[in-house]
Amino acid sequence: MRVLFVHQNFPAQYRHLAPALAAKADSQIVALSFNKLPPLPGVQPLYYQLPRGTSPNIHPWVAETETKVLRGEAVGRVALQMRASGFIPQVICAHPGWGESLFLKDVFPEAKLLNLIEFYYGVPQTDIDFDPEFSTQDSFENRCRLRLKNANNLLSLEAMDWGICPTAWQRQVVPKNYWHKLTVIHEGINTELVRPNPEVQFPLKETGLTLTPKDQVITFVNRNLEPYRGFHSFMRALPEILRQHPQARVLILGGDDVSYGSRLPGGETYRQKYLAEVGDRLDLSRVHFLGRVPYETFVSLLQVSLVHVYLTYPFVLSWSMLEAMSAGCLVVGSATPPVEEVIRDGKNGLLVDFFSPEQIAAAVARVLEHPDGFQSLRQQARQTIVENYDLKTVCLPKQVQLVETLAAGLTPDSAALESGTGKRWVNEVPENRLVF
Repeated sequence: MRVLFVHQNFPAQYRHLAPALAAKADSQIVALSFNKLPPLPGVQPLYYQLPRGTSPNIHPWVAETETKVLRGEAVGRVALQMRASGFIPQVICAHPGWGESLFLKDVFPEAKLLNLIEFYYGVPQTDIDFDPEFSTQDSFENRCRLRLKNANNLLSLEAMDWGICPTAWQRQVVPKNYWHKLTVIHEGINTELVRPNPEVQFPLKETGLTLTPKDQVITFVNRNLEPYRGFHSFMRALPEILRQHPQARVLILGGDDVSYGSRLPGGETYRQKYLAEVGDRLDLSRVHFLGRVPYETFVSLLQVSLVHVYLTYPFVLSWSMLEAMSAGCLVVGSATPPVEEVIRDGKNGLLVDFFSPEQIAAAVARVLEHPDGFQSLRQQARQTIVENYDLKTVCLPKQVQLVETLAAGLTPDSAALESGTGKRWVNEVPENRLVF
């Protein structure tokens, strides 16, 4: 089986799939990337370079489109060299978000293109018009930019033979006429590694303290601290939480850059903005901004957490929420899709209004006041992840089967989705079609 992976930051979402395929007999796995990262066992790395920078004086609405065409061209030219050398993949696994897969079917028309589809922009009540506090994002100019941003998405959806969406909600925001060739399979959570640990200790170096699961630890994790992930709502809930619970400590992971949405003027960070708003009502000796930490530290943070807060716009679901549930955290999550796809209020977590600091504070307070009263929810949270999102027993086998199906020239079945699980079912199985 010959498979080509294409991702500017490989391995990224393919960290487990690529070596799993490489371990199979008679496989040839090649990864094409822009940034040079440590290689994976059995995976041959290749790299591309951009032929030039973007053009001056180009219309700002199409500048991003040009960048994607440049990446698509660069990848396509390397693909031509691969074809000339005799490597013709049976399946191409690609993340189309940066335009890298735009022209791969023009080089390898016989290959099956399997795209990872994360998000389709501009759908009402998703990200751009969800938060009235940042209504300037929902401007005429931004909507036009998003329409052009979707040009790459539409070309990718049209070109691909099949696609993967991590959650059913992410599939739902894609135009309906492409649903028939999209399968919901999450990247998967390593539940053997991310698991409860009642013996864990978490040292706070700046204080000399060492925290344990018996302490009142509140955790909040973002890649970057920003409104898309509810940082402003969380910060506004903290004064009341800390006022009611003088022993509580808050551990916040995340950088000060911007992953999604707009930057603040004058170089101000969102952490600076909301500390200026509520900082005089906080005991900052109990609020610990830890920045970005190694993965092992992140897992220990989840294991020591008494209550974990996860808030998000209707947008791509963070792995960290599923990892928190796998670690046995009691998650207070926003009642927004796709969080509601995973968390059932009062069953395996607690759901609150994204915009209500009062609800967030009240939910956190319930847990802090009755730390032993939510053990069944913690157990159910982990069980949800083990049953539906486990890397080794659920997600990775489905991913491998999907690639093997495409490599064999078969068409995956595109029946309806079982909400919230990624499972699929059909009443009748047509000839030469496989069911996941």
